[in-house]
Amino acid sequence: MARASNPRGTTAMWVPDHLDGLWDDRDFAPWYPHNGRPGLSPAQLDTVCVLQFLLNLSDRQAAEAVRCRIDFKYALALELDDPGVTPQCADGLS
Repeated sequence: MARASNPRGTTAMWVPDHLDGLWDDRDFAPWYPHNGRPGLSPAQLDTVCVLQFLLNLSDRQAAEAVRCRIDFKYALALELDDPGVTPQCADGLS
């Protein structure tokens, strides 16, 4: 779907295409507790931070892009109907 709507690609599509495997949730395991409610994927949050920096987005703009943009969903390997993150989750990422 992302390729069909953006055949030449976008910055958000470039990131996973070229940096796939650069970070993984296991890389962040020591920073997170092993019990309790599962949190957001650290690797996905890192990807959002990279895209936020590359595209000069505010926290709210980045959260909105995760909710609404097909290329961001592609970058994060999310289903199209994934609700994304709330701006409260994104606050302080940058």
